[in-house]
This record gives sequence, C-alpha cells and structure tokens, in this order.
Amino acid sequence: MTKKWSDFMANFFRTKSIEQANRITEVERFKLKRELGSWQLMLYVLGATIGAGIFVLPGTTAALHAGPGVIVSFLIGGIVTIAVGLAYVEFASMVPVAGSAYTYSYIALGEFIAWIIGWDLLLEFTVIASTVAVGWSGYVDSFLQSIGIHLPEVLTKDMAHGGIVNLPAVVGWLIVAWIALSGIKNVGRSNTLFTVAKVGAIILFLIIGAFHVDPVNWTPFTPFGWTGVMAGAALVFFAFTGFDGVTTVLEEVKNPQKTIPIALIGGLSVLTLLYALVALILTGIVPFPELDVPNPTVFALQSVGIQWGGAIIAVAVIFGLLATMIANTTSATRVLFAMSRDGLLPDRIALTNKKTGVPVLSIVIVVVTGILLSGFLSIGELAEFANIGGLTAFALTTVSVMVLRYTKPDEPRAFKVPALWLFGIVGVGGCLALIFSLPLFTILRFFIWLLIGLVIYWAYGYKHAKVNSENETTR
Repeated sequence: MTKKWSDFMANFFRTKSIEQANRITEVERFKLKRELGSWQLMLYVLGATIGAGIFVLPGTTAALHAGPGVIVSFLIGGIVTIAVGLAYVEFASMVPVAGSAYTYSYIALGEFIAWIIGWDLLLEFTVIASTVAVGWSGYVDSFLQSIGIHLPEVLTKDMAHGGIVNLPAVVGWLIVAWIALSGIKNVGRSNTLFTVAKVGAIILFLIIGAFHVDPVNWTPFTPFGWTGVMAGAALVFFAFTGFDGVTTVLEEVKNPQKTIPIALIGGLSVLTLLYALVALILTGIVPFPELDVPNPTVFALQSVGIQWGGAIIAVAVIFGLLATMIANTTSATRVLFAMSRDGLLPDRIALTNKKTGVPVLSIVIVVVTGILLSGFLSIGELAEFANIGGLTAFALTTVSVMVLRYTKPDEPRAFKVPALWLFGIVGVGGCLALIFSLPLFTILRFFIWLLIGLVIYWAYGYKHAKVNSENETTR
C-alpha cells in the first residue's frame, strides 16, 4: 500500500525535462513554423496587451474605485507585471517552446501544477479576447450609429443588460478566426498593422488631450482612499494581462533567446508609461465621476468639442482591438496545443495543418468558446474572470523560476533575473494582493473553473500524459 501511494504521488508530481520539452518540438505532425521576427514580436507584446483595458477600463475604474488615483493603480499593475515579466524572460531563454507558464511549471513544479496553470492560461487568454470582443462591439456600434446605422439593442447587448446576443462581438470573433486559420505569418502581419493603428490612437489622444487638462479635476486625488486605489489596481491589471502570450509562440519565433528579453521587458515598460499617461490626461480632462462610460477616450475629447479627434480614435480603436483579440486567441490556441501535444488532452487537438502550420482544431475550440462568452456575458464579469486566471499563472511561474535556480543551477540561461528573491517577492506578493482585492464572487467562480479542470485531469490527463510513458521507456 505504501509503495502504491508513493508511486501515485511520484506520478502526480512527475516533471518534464528540458530535453523532453525541446525534443517534442521536432515531431513533424506537431511542428510549428518559425516565421516571426524581433519587430513583430515586440508588436505582439503591445498587440496582446493594449486593448479594452486602456480604452475602456480607466474611466470605469476612476469613476467607481480610484478617482484620479487610477494613475497609481496603473503604476502598481505595471510594477507587478514587470517583476513577473523578468521571470518569464529567464524561463523563455531556457525553454523556447510553446506553452508559456504551463511548460515552465511542468519542468519545475510537476505535472499537477502544470495542469492547473495550463487550465488557468486557457481561461486567461480566451476570456481576455472575449472581453476585448465586447469592447470592440461597443466601438463598432458607436461608429455605425455615427453614420446612421442603428442596430437593435437586443443584438448589441448581453442577456444581463436586456439583449439576446452581442452580434458585433460574434462578428469580431469570426474575423479573428479567419486570420488565425490562415497561418502565423498572416497573424504577425495583421497584428503589426492593427497595433500601429491603436498605438497611434493613444498618442493622438495624449497630444490633443494635454491641451485641455484642468488640474482641478485631479483633486481629490484618492477620493476612495488607498483601498480604492488597490481595488482599481486589481481591475486595471487586466490592461497588462496577455503580455505572457508572447511566450506561447516561441516555437514560431526566429532566434527566441535573443529577441524575447528585448520584446518582453521593453514592451512592458512602454505599456506602463502609456497607461499612466492616458489615465493622467483622461482624469485631467473630465471630472472622474463622469467617466463611467464604455468609450472614455472618445467621450473625453467629445466633451471638450474635439469631435473629429474622437472619430479618428474610434476608428483606430476598432482596428486596434482586433489586434488584442488576435494575439490572445493565438496564445490560447498554443497553450491548448501544448497541453494536447503532451497527452493531457487528446493529441488530435494539437495536429497542425501541413500548409498553414497552425493547430486547426485548437483554434476552432477557442473561437467557439469565445463566441459563447462574449455573446452572452458583460465586459465587467469577463474582465474580473480574466484577471484572476492571469494572476494565478503569473505567481506560479515566478515560483517556478525560483525553484529552478536551486534544482537546476547549472542549466544554461541566456538571461537571469537580477536580485531574484526581491523581484520574486514583489511578483508573487503583488499577484496575491491583487487576487484578494477582487470580488469574492469572482474568486468563487474561479474555484469552480479549477474544479472542472481537475475532473478533466483525473478522468483523462493523468492516465494519458506522454511524459509518463517516455519516462517508463528510459528507465
């Protein structure tokens, strides 16, 4: 009985070696194409993160939680994200394969923790894309109304707000599916084009808005106190989620060890600066109680008579939010691909198309799930759900890096996190603080999601994991 129990626990926490992780990338039927360059990778970081979080959430967060202190909320989110990002860079330099934190934890902490993280990442990336789809729908509906086309409310709102289905969100998903199925090269090109559009929209807003700031609007700076600032940080953290998606496409990147550190750390630094500046200008133009609107940047410019500026930004945002959907959809499909390739889910989900080099079934599963989520749920519900999945994965990835520093100290690393314990404590502690700043109902729903995942793991993944059969043959 004791031996059976010890064997069970050994399998429960069985790990994958770095050699196994690298070797599986050469299996032809699961092979991805390396076609993304360093410039495209940097824009992938920006494309995956700049979305509804900056074009939608700052207004609501300022109005309901943090006031002008939303600026500090964004800075807190940025500091925590950069600390976690350093851990991702170290791991990515060691294991440049698909799967992101799922693959990293499989190597460092074992299969059970890897499953939990993989399951979290599927939630994070799919829900981020779904949240952005709802935000995209709002901007599309506003644009259509400006040219005289009025869709019935039952086709533009979720069921909780009196609608039947959010039809523009569904259309957005179909556009993303078409691009994702056409191959990673087209994904990279589309992301580059759309990301340039939305970064341009942010810069335009900052330039125009700076001339209409009234410092009086920044007082009181923290009307809801420090608790409000932290609650705001937990909510606007959504604006940073998705950055880790860049590590899900490492098997499709040229020279990943060199380009990943620049793309991740550089991208996150630019994001933090842009977000803080947008929050600063936004709350300087409009008194914070008036910012609880779905399109705060457009609303702010229109409130000071800049109608043309609002129109240009609205169009740029429509294209820009598609980039966020594309990047996070790609990330979700690559995590699902990696888990299926490892046997934790049926491996036919990981089969790639010979012509396009993409996992078709993985894409279909993620897109259908996203359509159901964004078609019938509100943006607030989705954003909170995405945050808790991302924060859990971030914390466990940081722990994984700290563990590997001691279990595999001599393993080659193209990049090492400086002052690991300091950044590790900031990363893990910050993630936990933000998790417990989320509503209790969101945390409970997250545990239900984990429970569903554990049932699937016990019923299928534990028995079919390929790393187990591979370890058996090498004994």
